Amino acid sequence: MRAERPPVPERLPAPAIDSHTHLDACGAATAADVTAILDRAESAGIARVVTVADDLAAARWAAQASTWDDRVYAAVAIHPTRTKEFGDAERSEVERLVTGERVVAVGETGLDYYWDYSPPEAQQEAFRWHIDLAKRAGLPLMIHDREAHEDVLRVLDEEGPPETVVFHCFSGDAEMARRCVAAGYVLSFAGTVTFRNARALHEAARLVPAEQFLVETDAPFLTPHPYRGRPNEPYCAAYTVRGLADLREERIEDVADAVRRNAERVFRLPSVTSG
Repeated sequence: MRAERPPVPERLPAPAIDSHTHLDACGAATAADVTAILDRAESAGIARVVTVADDLAAARWAAQASTWDDRVYAAVAIHPTRTKEFGDAERSEVERLVTGERVVAVGETGLDYYWDYSPPEAQQEAFRWHIDLAKRAGLPLMIHDREAHEDVLRVLDEEGPPETVVFHCFSGDAEMARRCVAAGYVLSFAGTVTFRNARALHEAARLVPAEQFLVETDAPFLTPHPYRGRPNEPYCAAYTVRGLADLREERIEDVADAVRRNAERVFRLPSVTSG
């Protein structure tokens, strides 16, 4: 039996944005499903979301779903764990999808050395191609980096990063955060930043400048404390906003406002100033 979703928290005092979620993996298939998820999110103060693809089917769906509800935008790419076979057909399709009116990022792409699904060489080749695509399309690059910090930074340096780089579900320590901040990259914090044993991540979250962080759910994964292990959904980003505010010893409304303003700048979204 599937675990029950966490309760919808009290509405944030200022609207925020979930910068990385997977609405299809949350169970959404239709426009009505998407609207229901976004209604729950909005009731918690999460005004908009970016739904992210990990394979071609998900990319097609994300681009389409972003047209069903004005609160939804999309990012498309091929996940590094799915790059074992990444040929001309896949590249052509991704290039077509990034031209969608509501596609706001190339992602998620990068390197994943935790899972043994795609050889590192294939991942790096695909990563380099996605970096080039982001530059050609004039879109931010949304990076998946799991146990591959040094190679991710090296490849970015070798290829030359696009104007905007987002480290989705940032998982590095304070030193990694300092290097990313110095390079001008944006760090996106998921529910992991609220985990009590994530001390290195806590330290990283405290030092990131206000203009260089985002909040995400990566739903249905990485549900914030105290509901770790339950199914995640975009409304749970409100728990992470509160957890991040506590870590940084800042007002909840200030963190929520920074998250919103940064997401609007990074993804070039129209401004929302009220919940």
